[in-house]
Amino acid sequence: MTTLSAAPLAPLLDRLFAQADQSSAALMSTFAQMPEQERARLMASKTDYLELYSTMKDEALAVSRETGTLLYMLARTCRARTIVEFGTSFGISTLHLAAALRDNGGGRLITSEFEPSKIVRARENIAAGGLADLVEIREGDALQTLAQGLPEQIDLLLLDGAKGLYPAILSLVEGRLRPGALILADNADWCPEYLERVRSPQQGYLSVPFASDVELSMRIG
Repeated sequence: MTTLSAAPLAPLLDRLFAQADQSSAALMSTFAQMPEQERARLMASKTDYLELYSTMKDEALAVSRETGTLLYMLARTCRARTIVEFGTSFGISTLHLAAALRDNGGGRLITSEFEPSKIVRARENIAAGGLADLVEIREGDALQTLAQGLPEQIDLLLLDGAKGLYPAILSLVEGRLRPGALILADNADWCPEYLERVRSPQQGYLSVPFASDVELSMRIG
């Protein structure tokens, strides 16, 4: 048994994913009614993200179940001890990553979220999963909260916040990514600038699209 597949975490994740599935259906319907150009502009915006995500403060905006499992597997495989996450939301991806740290023997997960109400729910979920001792939630805009006080070496980075900020967040963390560190970006197709960067070996990465909406990259230099 792993932390991920045992109580209290397994039933907690089942409940959180069921709630996320219900809310995402309504959200996708709203987005589908929005003009394509406007939807693309908002999703890729580097300036309107606070307003956009504030309107979705009650939405889980969760990774898929498959992506959650992938995160756990990647963190276990690379024996991660230090993880940085951009975009906590209700903490579903955080729980998968922290479970991997627990099963790796411990470590530190730094995650950033600007919406106060989501931080409250994330803290509750992380505590209910028995993983609070491994997680530090930083409240505020990640461009500030992740600009200082990071570990000297980072093993894994998850990007799952405002898509237009992926390049900027990567730049904040890049100097601390160890060779072989993994970067997983959810919904990365919304940020062509990010994809161009990590798909260029000259930039120090190897990268492949994974499933329909995930980009998996490795730091090589």
